[in-house]
Amino acid sequence: MASDIPTEQIECTVEAIPTFDGMGIKDELLRSIYSFGFDKPSAIQQRAIVPMMKGRNLIAQAQSGTGKTAAFSIGVLQQIDISSNVCQAILLSPTRELALQTQSVVKSLSQYLDIKVFACIGGTSVRETIDSLKDGVQVIVGTPGRVLDMLDRGAINPNTVKILILDEADEMLSKGFKDQMYTILKTLPATVQVGMFSATMPLDALEISRKFMDNPVKILVKKEELTLEGIKQFFIDVNKDEYKIDTLIDLYQVISVNQSVIFCNSKSRVEWIQRRLQAHNYPVSITHGDLTMEERNKVLTEFRQGTTRILITTDMLSRGIDVQQVSLVINFDMPVSDESYIHRIGRSARFGRKGVAIDFITTEEKETIERLQKTYETKIVPLPKTFMDYL
Repeated sequence: MASDIPTEQIECTVEAIPTFDGMGIKDELLRSIYSFGFDKPSAIQQRAIVPMMKGRNLIAQAQSGTGKTAAFSIGVLQQIDISSNVCQAILLSPTRELALQTQSVVKSLSQYLDIKVFACIGGTSVRETIDSLKDGVQVIVGTPGRVLDMLDRGAINPNTVKILILDEADEMLSKGFKDQMYTILKTLPATVQVGMFSATMPLDALEISRKFMDNPVKILVKKEELTLEGIKQFFIDVNKDEYKIDTLIDLYQVISVNQSVIFCNSKSRVEWIQRRLQAHNYPVSITHGDLTMEERNKVLTEFRQGTTRILITTDMLSRGIDVQQVSLVINFDMPVSDESYIHRIGRSARFGRKGVAIDFITTEEKETIERLQKTYETKIVPLPKTFMDYL
């Protein structure tokens, strides 16, 4: 696990603008914002949108579910020259699923603007991607591998790109993405505006800011301020791992929630839990890395529409499951990293709504609960008999 930025290196001196009307946003974009369902900007939106609109480089840390995707999307859309049919902004995400969700947000926020938004992601036809790019797009939302491939092939002209967004920067800069990010940054003009957004900020983020970001605005939440507000966190000590599945079934027999997400650490566990829950007639969807993109999209669509009420998944989707009705997250397996814990349970409290997270722990995992409480200055308490009051 990467180290976090030391407290003494954290700054947050940006003025908060409490209303969208006070930000100087163009009328068509403002209309889209209100149509999207926003009333007032969230804390990160109050601080990040205006510096983005002004072309400032930005490092912004905000918990998952606080509206950071809309924050950088608005900052980008304000700057797009509608009369120029060239790629002006690239928004990078660590997974195809998150890229597609970001594309959906950007499209919704540009519904009254004549802007072409394209998803440049792996798992799709290279030829079709090249053809779409040749037709002209102004905003590309993509994954590092496919975007770098299109830059190498000349399908994306780097010289027209004014803005680069790194969403979930901690994942971007982790092993497997860091080299690609450096290559992309070196390929784009030195004057490109860079925005990094994430729930956590590893030290690698400082390295990239020193090399590629001139005088960035920093909006970083101190570790002790990352309290996961709005999420009630409980744990159940199951003693031994083999008791987890019976505990899960017992739990679902007494709870009543619209939709819930169960996280575990392997594909085999996902499929095993699916079989056990289906044997008790629970409507269950699953997703993991071995499914095709089309299969994963279908699963998420069905889950969002409420066809199924339980989604079982691995960490691959802990960043980006944007389902408004999810009020309960269950960690069947505790995550490998502390950062993953934030992303997982953030699914249960999107845009300020209340949520509940329940961790299944063995005797050996008690120290994990203790560490998480200390790391994030949060409370994770034994599941009370009255926990249904929180759902």
